[in-house]
Amino acid sequence: MQTKTRLGLAWLLCAACCAARTLPPAQAGQPAAKIPPHMALPAPLPAPSAIRYHTKRSKLKALFYRTLGDAKAYYTAPLHWNKRDWEYFGGAVAAIAVAHHYDTQVRNHFDQGSPLPDGPRPSTSTDVTDALPAFALFLGTWSYAHLVGNRTGDNEAWNMLEAGGLSFISAYAIKYTVGRQRPYQTRNPNAWFSGGDSFPSEHATAAFAVGTVFAESGNPRYLWLRRTIGYGIAAYTAYLRVKANAHWLSDTVAGAALGMATAHFVMDRRAEGKMRHSMVSVVPVRGGIMLAAAVQFD
Repeated sequence: MQTKTRLGLAWLLCAACCAARTLPPAQAGQPAAKIPPHMALPAPLPAPSAIRYHTKRSKLKALFYRTLGDAKAYYTAPLHWNKRDWEYFGGAVAAIAVAHHYDTQVRNHFDQGSPLPDGPRPSTSTDVTDALPAFALFLGTWSYAHLVGNRTGDNEAWNMLEAGGLSFISAYAIKYTVGRQRPYQTRNPNAWFSGGDSFPSEHATAAFAVGTVFAESGNPRYLWLRRTIGYGIAAYTAYLRVKANAHWLSDTVAGAALGMATAHFVMDRRAEGKMRHSMVSVVPVRGGIMLAAAVQFD
């Protein structure tokens, strides 16, 4: 039996060699014989680093277009406001009006004893230090999310950045439109359209945008703690701006309203996006029906 097996293997080897010799060699200047598709080897897989690069690039591209869509929807949102939105807007205007009534009293409280006629002028370093609390809150959220690999935390940090950016741009445009002078430039709280840049406070706007996202996100079990930290940091930032004589009280109230509204807009957009990627269906099963839900996370 072993002899027959060996003879069979030797015969197959000889047949393969003869078949190889009968193949015509490729002539100079002529293309080599094409390999049939069913005999072709599969293409080599890309390196893991290349896969990660293309995946990251596609995510950044999707993030860019998502942010662009959010910006377009944000700046055209008043065209689509409903009754409830206009009620919120009216409430914000009323709160600003009340704060404006006390602008002079609050300013006089903080600049008592100043030898300057219009009160102390804040230094450039004050602008940087007053922005640190909100920046630290954003940086801490982003760093912790990357440290533990929490995707929800990554989304929360991006919502902070987007809300802060959109509201900051809006505040920048408004302040140079209304041109209100700052408290250290005049004692008149009604110095509007005078070439100033006081209303609203950009620091308070960005702080409340970042703080609101932090306060209204995460585990509902710790919502009270998040709200204490988020709104506390934002309110402290507004206090620092008024104390430094950099803004009127109503400037910070307007910034708070703008920042909070922008934060809720961004979070609502994320919630709508998740709803668009979810599906609920009814599946018949033996003896009844089954409710099935599928959710695709970004």
